[in-house]
Amino acid sequence: MDTEALKKYSALHPKPAGLTLQYGTAGFRTKAEQLDHIMFRMGLLAVLRSKAVASTIGIVVTASHNPEEDNGVKLVDPLGEMLHPSWEEYATQLANAEEQELQKIITEICQKAAVNQHKDASVFIGRDTRPSSEKLSQSVIDGISVLGGQYHDYGLVTTPQLHYMVCCQNTQGQYGKATLEGYYEKLSKAFTELIKQSPSSGESQRHLKIDCANGIGALKLSEMQPYFPKEVQIHLYNDGTKEKLNHLCGADFVKVHQKPPRGLDMKPNERCCSFDGDADRIVYYYKDTTGHFHLIDGDKIATLISIFLKELLAKVGQTLKMAVVQTAYANGSSTRYLEETLKVPVHCVKTGVKHLHHKAQEFDVGVYFEANGHGTVLFSKAAETKIRQLAKEEKDDEKREAAKVLENMIDLINQTVGDAVSDMLVIEAILALKGLTVQQWDALYTDLPNRLLKVQVADRRVIDTTDAERRAVTPEGLQEKIDALVKKYKLSRAFVRPSGTEDVVRIYAEADTQEHADALAHEVSLAVYHLAGGKGAPPQP
Repeated sequence: MDTEALKKYSALHPKPAGLTLQYGTAGFRTKAEQLDHIMFRMGLLAVLRSKAVASTIGIVVTASHNPEEDNGVKLVDPLGEMLHPSWEEYATQLANAEEQELQKIITEICQKAAVNQHKDASVFIGRDTRPSSEKLSQSVIDGISVLGGQYHDYGLVTTPQLHYMVCCQNTQGQYGKATLEGYYEKLSKAFTELIKQSPSSGESQRHLKIDCANGIGALKLSEMQPYFPKEVQIHLYNDGTKEKLNHLCGADFVKVHQKPPRGLDMKPNERCCSFDGDADRIVYYYKDTTGHFHLIDGDKIATLISIFLKELLAKVGQTLKMAVVQTAYANGSSTRYLEETLKVPVHCVKTGVKHLHHKAQEFDVGVYFEANGHGTVLFSKAAETKIRQLAKEEKDDEKREAAKVLENMIDLINQTVGDAVSDMLVIEAILALKGLTVQQWDALYTDLPNRLLKVQVADRRVIDTTDAERRAVTPEGLQEKIDALVKKYKLSRAFVRPSGTEDVVRIYAEADTQEHADALAHEVSLAVYHLAGGKGAPPQP
């Protein structure tokens, strides 16, 4: 390691005094002007990680659904998955080190993680459309270069596209070609094959309005449009030419406010969807003839995909185990429908994509979605091999055709991470193949009314949870209080959990009516305020 070069370059990317940041599920995220040193240091870390695992590592410069003035960075591990938890710790140490300790901390990481300094390092970089992203990705390149790493800068890409490239690279092209063309070709080919089978393929063009959150999704969908079959007519709104990223639009806005985004005119019963700022989340919605807004969130997306895959697996006649993975935020109606009507096992895990992804890997077919619209489907190696073999060799026509549909689904789904483009194509293909309208999809089950609240507390660590965050262990008496409150309402449940990012406690409640869900959420928030050290005035109903 060239100590002089490290000193020189590190001084060009100084750490603001007194700033400490934590690497969480979303990597680092804060105001863009506070991130220059973080980017440089994550460039350093990516090189170390690459040497440690002798593979290409990815870095994405994005703050996803945050306001345009924020930015952030996350690292991508060799198979396109999120950074290993032990390295999140190293990322935090390196980010918060004072200038003069940098060398020492790098040496410590190398010792702890058995990094072979003589190995080559390779890093893929991508960024979103924020005004600050280009300059910040240059700081990442400085960090990579100073430790002698090789890099490939993909420039403007969606977050899932970069995850995809990293996976292609490290599987020596088995997962696909590590280029944007490769991504567009693989997905559009699988999609076109699927649409061919649909009952109404020739007659009606399928229209879909897409709110691109004024982000990267618009650029990449425009590039991909020539690859789509002509049956598919997509119309892009909030494409970033006029308005600010994520401002009053995007998947997060629509999900939280339960209303359509600005800049998209909805006619009754038109199918619409929203991406988030870096295109790794998607939600669908429509307005009925009375003008009432209907949101179709991640739970209902997971349900649609599960129905479709379950039917195909039954036709193929293999004993492949399928399950759905949710968090405590999943609507109770979706869980009930999956378990009781569909008879598909449902598993609940802690909030955070990495927990869902990890659990989904335990099954032949693991479907996971967060209610916010981030999710995908994972196929085990054994299941994938079996399906591809049946699609080629099965003598029984019906079984072989079902296996071919499954094979195209495997190719259409981005298994590395939730991907709005891929998920959208999966949904569009299923709706076409099953001849479903958006209203019929929505009518599978009715969501229980629910309410999300947050309470400011002096220290969020006073709340500790168990049972996938559905029960509070501390402070004493809080869970008993919640249990008593829940008993007052029909079909109700409630849970509290500390935020991962700020000193607030998040509260979720659902019940048979909106009035009851609101009342329950308010009563639970008062309990939290009084038992967990609430700050400021008590919550008002």
